[in-house]
Parts: sequence; structure tokens; C-alpha cells
Amino acid sequence: MYIAMNRFRVRPDCEEAFQQRWLEREVLLKTVPGFVSFQFLKGPTREDHVLYASHTVWASHQAFVDWTQSEPFRTAHAGAGQGKPLTVGPPVFEGFEVLQNVEP
Repeated sequence: MYIAMNRFRVRPDCEEAFQQRWLEREVLLKTVPGFVSFQFLKGPTREDHVLYASHTVWASHQAFVDWTQSEPFRTAHAGAGQGKPLTVGPPVFEGFEVLQNVEP
């Protein structure tokens, strides 16, 4: 398994717009082979931002790479960077190979 995360430092006055952008979008991930799950996360509040993260689980690193090169990926990210900036700087990507997965 592979986990792909993007961390976003969201401006405090833009939280509602940022959440709305994520929660109201069409989720194309469900159509992609190798997709396991997605979580939209809200983290701690800092002086100049609130931390958010997108957390996506994939069957393999190759499944994630295939997603990033797919038409659904291009469609999902077509409007990225347009409109009023909601974040402090660009998102930070982190990718992880899962070494152990414990489930009930």
C-alpha cells in the first residue's frame, strides 16, 4: 500500500471557502483502479494558518502514479491555483510506502 498526503496551511479567514472547495467537489478517485480510501483532515490552528491535509490510500505506489497521469486527475485539478489564494504557500506533498497495516 501507498499513502499520498498533501498538507495545506490555510489562512484563518479562508477556512470556510477552503472546506467548501473540498467538500463540494466531485470525487473522481472512486473511478480509479487501485484507489483504497480518502480522508480530508483538519489539524491544529497556528498563529498564521490552520493545517489541513488530504490523505489518500492506494493499493500500490504505481496505482498512485497512474492516478497522477490520468484524465480524472487532470479534471480534478483543472481549477487549482485559480481565484483568491486560500493558503499560505503551496501544498506540501508527502508520500509513504506502508510497511505495516494493522486492522481489527
